[in-house]
Amino acid sequence: MRRDLNRRELIQGLSAAAAGLYLAPTRLFAATAAPTAPVAVARCSTYGPAMVTTLATMFDQLGGLRKLVSGKTVAIKINVTGSSTQRFNGMAQGQTYWVHPQVVSATVHLLGKAGARRIRLLESPTSSKVHTLEEFISQAGWQLSDFTSAASGVEFENTNFAGPSEKYTRLWVPGGGLLFKAYDLNRSYEDCDVFVSLAKLKEHSTAGLTGAMKNLFGITPTTIYGETAGVDEPSQEAGGGRAMLHNGNRQPSRTALPELDPQSPRDPGYRVPRVTVDLVAARPIHLSIIDGIETVAGGEGPWVKQMRPVPPGLLIAGTNCVTTDTVCAALMGFDPMADRGTAPFEHCDNTLRLAEERGIGTRDLRRIEVLGLPIAKGRIEFRKV
Repeated sequence: MRRDLNRRELIQGLSAAAAGLYLAPTRLFAATAAPTAPVAVARCSTYGPAMVTTLATMFDQLGGLRKLVSGKTVAIKINVTGSSTQRFNGMAQGQTYWVHPQVVSATVHLLGKAGARRIRLLESPTSSKVHTLEEFISQAGWQLSDFTSAASGVEFENTNFAGPSEKYTRLWVPGGGLLFKAYDLNRSYEDCDVFVSLAKLKEHSTAGLTGAMKNLFGITPTTIYGETAGVDEPSQEAGGGRAMLHNGNRQPSRTALPELDPQSPRDPGYRVPRVTVDLVAARPIHLSIIDGIETVAGGEGPWVKQMRPVPPGLLIAGTNCVTTDTVCAALMGFDPMADRGTAPFEHCDNTLRLAEERGIGTRDLRRIEVLGLPIAKGRIEFRKV
């Protein structure tokens, strides 16, 4: 039976078609068919005032923020994974496996200066002990005033919950999806004009690397896709990891759609990259910003034994999440064209390849214009430091 489209879904479908996302079987898309866009790279060794100037220059290189955000609602998915109290070697989370709060406040400031009407910081923490995002990041030592004073109209939302509307929204994956046809999410991810992924430059033990795309894994509410999610309907409490998205040990709450094929591989290295690409297709990213000033190699958080600090001293930004993450991979010393079994994709499928096959963006460095610092001058071999 044909599903009726509402206005929002129709607009989403038309936008996806224009971007090459509404597609026939993925085998019809060659690498040369995927869109490309420039990526700005800059050297930045410290967090502080100079970083704001550096980011402003990068945004100007990409065409400027004003025409993108002036008068609009901007949603920013920040990358603050794991626990708000767990540190690595006594270092603050922002120095290691979280995006640094000063990168967040600098971004907020520049968005406000460019005329953004409303700026919303979003995340779905896995901690079950907090109900608001403000409380979660405050536990890590972040000062809320750093963000609220950076621009007017700054808000926070824990997107594990439905929010003021008391109803989740369903975002459909153009082309039918790789693991799910649609995902039920907090309405903040739909009710925005511009969507920003603000992530950390680091490896990921399951997905190979973290960047703008993998950051979206955290938009899924644990009340629906978490280990303690309700069976018949979303739970009232957040918490628990998203193991069902990793290993398929259960299905989401019945109010959400089940996965397309319950017989598909239960391998996290198969599932996580596909969920990531589904989410990026369903909730397109307008601007990707990657904090690589101070970060970690070996894994995405202190729970990974191989994790160790590295100081790339880099900032990366782009308007296409695939081209941005491709440049990130190259700056980390990895081949974006690598297949499963080759670093950093030893145990997983290459998310960049899957996204390219879906027509979201190219991973071919020959087709990507790098603005500012050349890759050869910014590259740091993550496996050798």
